Amino acid sequence: MRTIQFITLALLAIFLSACASSNSGSVYSRDEARKTQTVKTGVVESVRQVKLEGTKSPVGTVAGGAVGGIAGSSIGGDGKSGMVGAVLGAVVGGIAGSMAEEGLTRKDALEITIKLDGGGLVAIVQEADEIFKAGEKVRIIETGGVSRVSH
Repeated sequence: MRTIQFITLALLAIFLSACASSNSGSVYSRDEARKTQTVKTGVVESVRQVKLEGTKSPVGTVAGGAVGGIAGSSIGGDGKSGMVGAVLGAVVGGIAGSMAEEGLTRKDALEITIKLDGGGLVAIVQEADEIFKAGEKVRIIETGGVSRVSH
């Protein structure tokens, strides 16, 4: 029975941490739909691979703590040792769950530096789901403080 609970909570933690938002140039939030966007054009000056850190929400910590608490209580046995095992398991599980969530939601990204047609230089970081090359003509689309690069 405890094995089933452990597996269920572990799967729940993985599924919940996979619900991270996207920083892709091709994904828009619901709030960005039907809003006027400003478009600038320019030429890619350089492209550098970077990483977007993963999410650090309470979901991973709570799920890991629950799994660790259940696992720790089964190791500790009954009574006081079971409670100590549950507490230690919850603490260790919470830390592990938080680290797992951050690692699972970390993404590859690009830092794209663009020489604007009207003058000036800008750099935008977004998920690496499109290929950009130096010398390539691109568009910068801005909506409410959010910018993205597209072909």
